[in-house]
Amino acid sequence: MDEKMRAKILALLDQHRIMSIATLRPDGWPQVTTVGYVSQGLTLYFLCGLDSQKAANLAHDDRVSLTIDHDTPQIMEITGLSMAARAKAVTDREEASKVLRMLPLKYPEQASLPIAMPNPEDVSIFRVTPTVISVLDYSKGFGHTDTVTC
Repeated sequence: MDEKMRAKILALLDQHRIMSIATLRPDGWPQVTTVGYVSQGLTLYFLCGLDSQKAANLAHDDRVSLTIDHDTPQIMEITGLSMAARAKAVTDREEASKVLRMLPLKYPEQASLPIAMPNPEDVSIFRVTPTVISVLDYSKGFGHTDTVTC
């Protein structure tokens, strides 16, 4: 991947805070949910409940598809990312603590709320490593996508 494309991907990751992520249920049906995320380079992290369907799905199959985008009033202004990736549970306490420290930076408004951030033992934290990234940029033409293999 060239540096210009990498910079574009990193900028899109920095501009957004939520993603839609599809996991596979044990019966084979995809399940899409919306989650907040933080990122370090091209690696994304998200949290979910210990007993959530996402966590159960990922214990069965770590393949995910996800999108990161935003609403826009003009169809030809659509930009975003679509990824095929693998999601692995973070089991290292140091890495988990690092992710939890990153969240207030992405969500500074959270600091003013009386809700405390969870401890690593209270949530499932997943590391998402992309294998293929599609960079959507409709300003280059309807449905324009640049595909990058990681």
